Amino acid sequence: MKIIDLLNQDTLSISYEVFPPKTETSFESVKVATEEIAKLNPSFMSVTYGAGGGTSKYTLDIAKNIKKIYNVPTLAHLTCVSSTKETVKQRIADIKGAGITNVMALRGDIPAELENADRSNWDYKYAIDLVRELKAADKDFCIGGACYPEIHPESEDQKTDIRYLKEKVDAGCDFLTTQMFFDNNLLYNFLYKIREAGITVPVVPGIMPITNAKQVERSIKLSGSFMPQRFKSLVDKFGHDPLAMKQAGIAYATDQIIDLYANGITHIHVYSMNKPDVAEKIQSNLSDILGK
Repeated sequence: MKIIDLLNQDTLSISYEVFPPKTETSFESVKVATEEIAKLNPSFMSVTYGAGGGTSKYTLDIAKNIKKIYNVPTLAHLTCVSSTKETVKQRIADIKGAGITNVMALRGDIPAELENADRSNWDYKYAIDLVRELKAADKDFCIGGACYPEIHPESEDQKTDIRYLKEKVDAGCDFLTTQMFFDNNLLYNFLYKIREAGITVPVVPGIMPITNAKQVERSIKLSGSFMPQRFKSLVDKFGHDPLAMKQAGIAYATDQIIDLYANGITHIHVYSMNKPDVAEKIQSNLSDILGK
């Protein structure tokens, strides 16, 4: 099933992002964790892609397993930065061969060793290049793209960021998924601005449950996300107590999701970090709202 068809439904729903193993030795434990999340019957699951394509095989293996055993629609991530056309075309062929029609087209993080490299001769510099490649390979692909409610870390300002986002959507993105955020007002303001700019595709909010204090620093470094005082107070109060912090973090994420649902958002994507217990608790908190 195409993700865009799910997103066009009015029913409230939730999906989860999982990541593949980094090595073959950890494959089985990751497989089990992703299966436990699939048992929650989410609307779909996305499977991330390792930097430089190092875990590309595992991405497809996990995605195929979820789809085959639990009949959960899957969204395979694909990155293109510093890759050659031949490499990307082969990965697209592998995705098609796996029977996967939903692809998340991402530029990907630039490897540290290439940060200062000359990029003028790279085949792919931006996600829009990959979107166009996917559309050329198979018009039946359902393509997702990333967006930033605050601002892309490399953009000069939000107006420029939204202009480039519009170009990416016009190139073939069927829907967008946001980077994590911790203040819903940032999303509501962002949605208003992109609709004004003519971006009309569905936008799926991405929610990251922060279940330990160390995640806060990593999340800020990764996305530059604004941390509201309410969230900072939560970390200050419970960060030293792992169990309390986990419970408080799940409650905060649940509260964000409920507010989004109440304000007309019908679908939420949760960055699960391969933690079935966290996913299960969030879904349990929403059971009556979701009717599950």
